[in-house]
Amino acid sequence: MSARLTVATAVRVLQQVRHDPRIVALLLVVPCALIGLLAWVFAGGPVFDHIGAALLGVFPFVVMFLVTSVATLGERQSGTLERLLVMPLGKGDFIAGYALAFGALAVVQALLATAFSVWVLDLAVDGPLWSLVVVAVLDALLGTAFGLLVSAFAQTEFQAVQFMPAAVLPQFLLCGLLIPRDEMPRALELVSDVLPLSYAVDGMRALAAGADVGSDLVRDAAVVAGFTAAFVAAAATTLRRRTP
Repeated sequence: MSARLTVATAVRVLQQVRHDPRIVALLLVVPCALIGLLAWVFAGGPVFDHIGAALLGVFPFVVMFLVTSVATLGERQSGTLERLLVMPLGKGDFIAGYALAFGALAVVQALLATAFSVWVLDLAVDGPLWSLVVVAVLDALLGTAFGLLVSAFAQTEFQAVQFMPAAVLPQFLLCGLLIPRDEMPRALELVSDVLPLSYAVDGMRALAAGADVGSDLVRDAAVVAGFTAAFVAAAATTLRRRTP
């Protein structure tokens, strides 16, 4: 891998995103709009304060997964990836460049969503605000890495979207957002223990409840970061030059 080629790839991706207002809106506006809609639905009650922090991890994860998987597959379908890999650019440079570019966008997205939730929607957060932002960024990076991996198994952009019910929805249902994981049937609890989004939601909820940055929160953040690194490595291994 070459740092120069990785950065060049990231710059190219960011330039493409800058010229597509639809992607910009999906990345930066949609998560805030969804969280705002939920706050409106539950206005005047305690529900939003109970699940709002967890959604700061779920919505960015879902949006980054969708955008990254579709964008990566578009590069392969158009033949751009094949032309790039004929050059000195390697698979690792390509994946790292995409991860760097969308990782930067994930930071902006997490900052906007957190600021909007806390200062506009008055989301109650008793823990350190900076740590909430850090976990939100890790969740968005997890979605980016997962999208890079899943794009290797889709042949069309529509198929990439179809992966959401199979790859994302089970995590949404089992992450503890709808019901505490320790209250699930034992089999489902065991499944949730190996899903990365479960640890993202655990960390967000702990921060909202006023937990300090202790061993449990560090463990949750480390698990999410570990899954992210593993997904990026697997994506570089499974990346194909073009769609058959």
